[in-house]
Amino acid sequence: MATTQAREEGKLVKRDKEMVPTILVRAMFILCLCVLLIVTYARLTDRPLEATPPPVSEVPVVQERVIRIFGQMDGSARVLDGDGNVIASLSAEEGGFVAGIYRVLERERGAVGLNASEPIRLVRFSDGRIGLRDDYTDFRAELVGFGADNEAVFARLLEE
Repeated sequence: MATTQAREEGKLVKRDKEMVPTILVRAMFILCLCVLLIVTYARLTDRPLEATPPPVSEVPVVQERVIRIFGQMDGSARVLDGDGNVIASLSAEEGGFVAGIYRVLERERGAVGLNASEPIRLVRFSDGRIGLRDDYTDFRAELVGFGADNEAVFARLLEE
């Protein structure tokens, strides 16, 4: 009985060694070390950040629209302009991201005692980026970071 148990344990040890090859563990360690060295070099030499958009304060706004967003938990959303006219009524399939923004506004504005459906500014910058700016809180969202489809939904809201 003891020998059977010892054989089974030996098989488990052998299997575990085969699951994660030693060369792979060493390669991952070397990769982590290389990344750490590169980051350390960049920080010590004050290397400038690359592939980052310019600060928003340096890019002028070319188009702006005040909107109100109303979102539902099922993903549907309704967007009104500043005068209360319906700009878009989005189904659950097409309004999920807009409803998600509404939930973010609920959290951000709820922290300061405001209603999530207060107006928010939808802006297009001269470099083509589209963003949301909340004058009631410090919430800002650069929509390019959420994918082309999600940015396109807000681009249509800006045009309608």
